[in-house]
Amino acid sequence: MSDPVLTRRAAIAAVLMAAAAAGGQAMVPTKRMALLRGPFKLDDIVPMRFGNWRVDPRSTGGIVDPTTEALLNKLYSQMLSRFYVDDAGHQVMLSIAYGADQADDDVQLHYPEVCYPAQGFQVKSNQVSQIDMPEGVVRVRRLETQQLAIGRYEPVTYWTIVGDQQSLGALDRKIAEIRHGLRGEIVDGLLFRVSTVGRDSEQGFLVQSGFIRDMVRAMTPSARRQLVGLS
Repeated sequence: MSDPVLTRRAAIAAVLMAAAAAGGQAMVPTKRMALLRGPFKLDDIVPMRFGNWRVDPRSTGGIVDPTTEALLNKLYSQMLSRFYVDDAGHQVMLSIAYGADQADDDVQLHYPEVCYPAQGFQVKSNQVSQIDMPEGVVRVRRLETQQLAIGRYEPVTYWTIVGDQQSLGALDRKIAEIRHGLRGEIVDGLLFRVSTVGRDSEQGFLVQSGFIRDMVRAMTPSARRQLVGLS
């Protein structure tokens, strides 16, 4: 039996593609959302301290990123990597990557299920889930990864924002591109990823969900819209 959510999204995509085709050249996107947003810095809009969490300046290294600096500069306009620790000693690794132009296939976001294997990890499971919070629902993808060479287990939670909406894959991205394209807008994109280290993935995901809820609660409304896709 087909997934009703996926089927509904496919139907929406078909309608939007038909509308885009009917619009023809009159609807060629010309306005870059990155410019419409105005200047911002991830360092400034992502809180350093919130709830029981704070940046841990003693922690360095360990955030998965197999790409070279030259490729990173090509793919992303901004990147942010931080380690946070809470009062109980839980540590969460945060990585955010922002790309100003998602219309070009060569510079679209790189997904963790591709990046982690490139650094020697196996993706043991890949599941779609969601995090419920007062501010709204965040649709996420959860990965269980393992680097066999050093016995490192790293559960990962991530989502992407394309334009102004949450996206978990190619279909979501295409729908967002078409919706914005019909308004003459060239979409930007953002990948928000958190991870922990430990064999107990279930506990890791619980810690990550709490971290995400606390951070979203501490964000300004504009940062919440841009980083999480919530009003």
